[in-house]
Formats: sequence, structure tokens, C-alpha cells
Amino acid sequence: MSMNVQETLTSPLVWHPQTAAEAWQYKQTYGIHSVFVAGGTLLRTHWESGAAPMPQHFIDLSAIRGLNEIRVGEEGLLIGGQSKLQECRTNPLLQRHFPMAVDAIRSIAAPSIRNLATIGGNIASIVGDSVPALLVYDASLIWYNGQTEQEEKLSDWLLAAGQSGYRNDRLLLSLKLPLKSETSRGDRDENSTNSKMKRFGAFHKVGRREAFTPSVVTAAVSGSITDTGLLNKIQIAVGGGQTIPRRLIEVEKEIVGTAVDGEMLRHLFDRALELYEPREDVFASASYRKQTAANLIVTELWKASGRFIGQGG
Repeated sequence: MSMNVQETLTSPLVWHPQTAAEAWQYKQTYGIHSVFVAGGTLLRTHWESGAAPMPQHFIDLSAIRGLNEIRVGEEGLLIGGQSKLQECRTNPLLQRHFPMAVDAIRSIAAPSIRNLATIGGNIASIVGDSVPALLVYDASLIWYNGQTEQEEKLSDWLLAAGQSGYRNDRLLLSLKLPLKSETSRGDRDENSTNSKMKRFGAFHKVGRREAFTPSVVTAAVSGSITDTGLLNKIQIAVGGGQTIPRRLIEVEKEIVGTAVDGEMLRHLFDRALELYEPREDVFASASYRKQTAANLIVTELWKASGRFIGQGG
């Protein structure tokens, strides 16, 4: 009997808001002693391992309508923050327009976990394996701040969230991925200028998938190359382990418009080593992560360049 009483005293209270406004109000009321919960898979591992204390109040988001929908909006594909990873992985729109995101989601944990875990939770962890692919797609986050919706670039939020003392009580409503289909202006210009433009994209994860063991390296690379071997577009993002993912914008600017040859690839390799600053842990050294990430990035451009690499390298 005493054990049951003790369990009752230490168990968190669970609140079930019906709207985003109600969920936000609970968060304002209970502050740091509360947490938004949907799948709760990653949060549970933190509590069970002692990495984070269990809060006194759970704010269950499962009853809020619309947070698990995937639909086309006016400016892109909107993915509700509470959409299950498995639902994202099998969604036809994501598979067609954002294959690297699907590949990234497929690499997260085991199928049983993906049936519970949400895309919002993976993003909110800051170091989720889906984040590099989402960065390459110029993803934005739609938040609710208690009064209105706010849109924020995923890259901007990651910079802020990585700062010491950062606190965010907003509710993540959805993720927005710009739809850059055949009808977009950029694609029309690209197709009309050069019908032989070669597009490429790939996501890689180095690490164990089946358990919640942190990945060693995650990397996403996307771009296009002209028929003369010039790099027309490039987006590179890296993460892994407890490293907050980021775009390597500096080197993207340096190499776009240049020939994809041996000299350029050596420059890319060296700059990736400089710009990628992974956190070291018991699974891999920072040096190993740097070398692995640089190799993955350079290999993707080398493969995409095809016959052009032999002309300049």
C-alpha cells in the first residue's frame, strides 16, 4: 500500500488540452515543471537513464486536431508536428518531393519506435537524425506563441536553441518544406537553359540504427551539375551524435559555379574538416567524425560528377 501511495505522489500529472491555445496555457502555468508530450520515445530514454529529470506535468498533445496531418499548403508541404515518423516515411508526397527526408526517417530507430515517435519530437531534440535532410530542403518551423502562429527557419532556430540558457515555451505546430517542383521558376529556367543538367541528392547515416545509440555522423548533400561539369547548385548539412546539425554554407558559396574536378573536391574535403565541429563522445572521436563526414560529402559530389571528374582532376 505504501508503495502505491509513493508512486501516486511521484507520478506526473497528465493534462489533455483540446486546442493549441489550451496546451500553451498549460505550459505557461507549469513552466519548467512541464513538457509537451506526443510519442515521448526519446523523452522516456532520457528519464530512464537519468539524463533528465521527469517533469511534474505532462501536456499530452494527442487530442489537438490537425497536428498529425500532412498536406499541401499555399507555399509548401505542411507536416504536422505530431505526425508519426512511420507516417512520414510512407507518405507519397514526401517520397516524391523529399526523398532524402524519407531516407533519414527510415534510419531512425526501429519500426516499432517509428510507429510512436513523431517528426516534431525528432526536431525538438535538436540533434535528431532527420534534421540534416530537412536543412538541405530549407525547412521552416511553424510555432504557436499563445497569440498567433510564427514561422521560423529551421536553421535559425537551431542556432538559437544551441545557446546556453535557451528556453522555448512555444508549441511546434508543423514543419514546412518548400515545394520546388517542375512548375517552379528555378526549375523552368534550369530546364530551358540546359536540358542535360544533372541533379543529385543523398542522405547518409553512420552508426547503429536499431537502438537509441547516437549516430556517429549524419550528412545530407543535394545539388545539380551542368553538362560541362560546373556545380550549379549545392546544399550540404551535417550532424550526428550530440552535434547540432548545420549547413556548411561557407563552403557551398566557395564551390558553387566551379568545375567539379580533383582540385575542387580536395578543397571541399579540407573545408569540411574545418567547418564541421562535432562533439566527441564514447562512440567516436571528433577527428573520426570529421574524416567520415568529409569523405561522405566528397564522395557524393564525385559520384554525381560522372564523366566530368576525369576532365578536370
